[in-house]
Amino acid sequence: MPSDTVLYQAAALCLTYPDDDFRARLPLLREAAPQLREFVDHAALTPAEELAAHYVQVFDSTNRHSLYLSRWHDGDTRRRGMSLVRFKDLYRAHGLEFTGEELPDFLPAVLEFTSRTGILDLLAEHRAALDRLRSRLADFGTPYASVLDAVCATLPTGS
Repeated sequence: MPSDTVLYQAAALCLTYPDDDFRARLPLLREAAPQLREFVDHAALTPAEELAAHYVQVFDSTNRHSLYLSRWHDGDTRRRGMSLVRFKDLYRAHGLEFTGEELPDFLPAVLEFTSRTGILDLLAEHRAALDRLRSRLADFGTPYASVLDAVCATLPTGS
């Protein structure tokens, strides 16, 4: 889905910790991915410290809003290790070496992989987890829910 590649890359940036580089990219994100304007406008109007604190509150406090896709299916079991290897193998099979500070199932990493390759397999395979995350973010009342809304709107249903 070439038309969604920019959205996936922009969503990856929106779902990472909002540092100074993120804030500097907000005007570009706003223009490049109109589907994310609700979140981008919120991020632009929110003081940097407040946005960073909100990110930590939403994503770092519990697994309830986990951005690690295998955790939704495998929890913290041995199976999760095999799932993480599978993510790395898929990246490698498409000429990408995962070297990030995060684990390979980190949603922003998966979105970046999808953006670069056009392969929806990982997102489609974890569609149920993305829907649960989206629902929990909406229930929590965070603008991050709109980022998941935009991503999920591009995915096939019934996976």
